Amino acid sequence: MKMIQKIQDVDLNKLINKSYGDDRSLDEKVTEILKNVREQGDEALYMYLSAFDHVDLRASGLRVSPQEIAAAYAKVDDAYMQALRQAIDNIRNYHEKQKRTSWMDTSEDGTILGQMICPLQRVGIYVPGGTAAYPSSVLMNALPAAVAGVSEVVMVSPPLKDGSLLPEVLVAAAECGVSEIYKVGGAQAVAALAYGTETIARVDKITGPGNIFVTLAKKMVYGLVDIDMLAGPSEILILADDSGVPEELAADLLSQAEHDKLASAIVISPNAELLEKTVAEVERQLALLPRAEIARASWDTYGAAILVNDLQEGMDLVNRIAPEHFELTVREPFAWLGKVRNAGAVFMGRYSPEPVGDYFAGPNHILPTGGTARFYSVLNVDTFLKKISIINYSQEALQRDGEHIMLLARREGLEAHARAIGVRLNK
Repeated sequence: MKMIQKIQDVDLNKLINKSYGDDRSLDEKVTEILKNVREQGDEALYMYLSAFDHVDLRASGLRVSPQEIAAAYAKVDDAYMQALRQAIDNIRNYHEKQKRTSWMDTSEDGTILGQMICPLQRVGIYVPGGTAAYPSSVLMNALPAAVAGVSEVVMVSPPLKDGSLLPEVLVAAAECGVSEIYKVGGAQAVAALAYGTETIARVDKITGPGNIFVTLAKKMVYGLVDIDMLAGPSEILILADDSGVPEELAADLLSQAEHDKLASAIVISPNAELLEKTVAEVERQLALLPRAEIARASWDTYGAAILVNDLQEGMDLVNRIAPEHFELTVREPFAWLGKVRNAGAVFMGRYSPEPVGDYFAGPNHILPTGGTARFYSVLNVDTFLKKISIINYSQEALQRDGEHIMLLARREGLEAHARAIGVRLNK
């Protein structure tokens, strides 16, 4: 059974520094995939579909047809559709509140300065596929893009062995208004979105989490296209006082441990008895999970139960770790919320477990990992917007400011800059 650790004995580097991209051989493999797709287009995609997904789509093509979408609707039940549509409403409504507006400011001399907010035109969203497909990832990528006003949302996802995508995923995409859906995954899908092929036109930005190959590919094409973030293994950190319920805390820890053997699940408390009971409860629940092998590997390697002197010391540790999911399971969570500086999302109190945010509440579940919550934000409407500056100087303003502008330009050794002002001032 896992031992309770005192804060001074915790190896934080082991718990939180699990960055993707440290394996040079993986870099080389992804580089080769990107090169082949850039040079060979669809032919490379079909080759990798055969090699990695064991499916031949040459006859039917890469793009999901309207008939496939109609067939998917026939395969899902009413209960799923009701839950899906309510989740869509919640997520859309939440993101609608994030919308920005363009603005302009006019001075007395007639100068107009402002900022124009424009949506990206074409965005690619990556949705993990195969047997572990996630319809919720469709919602969390596509709905903020739609709210932002993106006109073309293109989805890529690896197919099942029969060449199809799960009906739940297809229906989710259709309900969110996704423009195009392609049955291709991995680094090769990222390459297709970034470079374009005969079938898949290139996009302006790629969002959505994937495996290590997807993450490395996004890292390598950044600059040619924009990306949302470099997503690593899932994380949950719980700060609990003696009001915490061990059975609930254990279930929450395992909700992330079952994702990935590299996922981290950490509970922090000043109450040693609570930690001991939570660890024991994790062991009991582990044996009951269908994905017990994955969860066990995560808990044994990257799980921790950390004893602190008080909640403030625990909060300081939370901010150092900067977790993806942070559960603030204390009696008065709002009294502590103002002390949170680094987290992807904060789940407040006993009745806000992490899956509420994963699926239904409304906030996005695509969050920064690996300590990057220190500087990255959750995926949001701004992810799909760009800002364009507006500058309209009047003659009066240029006469007033021209000498200053020319002086600054000449101090930088840029005479042509200065003369672009001077010719308008007859100097």
